[in-house]
Amino acid sequence: MTTVSLRHARVRYGPLEALHGVTLAAPGPGLTVLLGRNGSGRSTALRALAGAVPLSGGAVVWDGADVTRVPAYERARRGLCLVPERQAVFGSLTVRENLDLAAPDHGPALDAYPQLRSLLERRAGTLSGGEQRMLALSRALLARARVVLVDEPAQGMSPPVAARTYGLLSALDACVVIAEQRLPPALRERTAIVYELRRGRVVFAGESGELRHWPTSSH
Repeated sequence: MTTVSLRHARVRYGPLEALHGVTLAAPGPGLTVLLGRNGSGRSTALRALAGAVPLSGGAVVWDGADVTRVPAYERARRGLCLVPERQAVFGSLTVRENLDLAAPDHGPALDAYPQLRSLLERRAGTLSGGEQRMLALSRALLARARVVLVDEPAQGMSPPVAARTYGLLSALDACVVIAEQRLPPALRERTAIVYELRRGRVVFAGESGELRHWPTSSH
């Protein structure tokens, strides 16, 4: 078991506060989904967990230890992997070189996304948006991280590849937190903890099955 959480977390971008005292917990192995429209704070919450943005108040707690002041690179070294929405691959490197950075054995990644086999010698920056997402997620799969944070994992993917992606993330032996605008169809029947954010605050917390009874949700 591993758990990452925000406790009364506040994040500021200059004069604007993006998170207004957000508290949420993501246990693993398992899937937690942060829902919200653009500007809701869902991406900021992911980045706060990863240490990519500093807190102006509150705490980040990982397995009971306060890691608020632990830098992002040290959290990564301890087993946390962040896949941001943009610039998630090294565009000047080939697909093979990107995978080499994660692990010497590419087998699990290429089994997950066979489409990447024919692209191994291509520069990652020349790939389509969906192909770049596959590559970024492949690196996360190879890293064997204890905590995997993914912002819009299926962006640009076809529906079948998106469904496979959610299956892969759900099956990981890790604490998996994904940020989405709305709950993907592939996750509606899966067990997941869901938080909905609106304007930097949590407005819903519960299991995915409860969302359909939540009248003001944006799902």
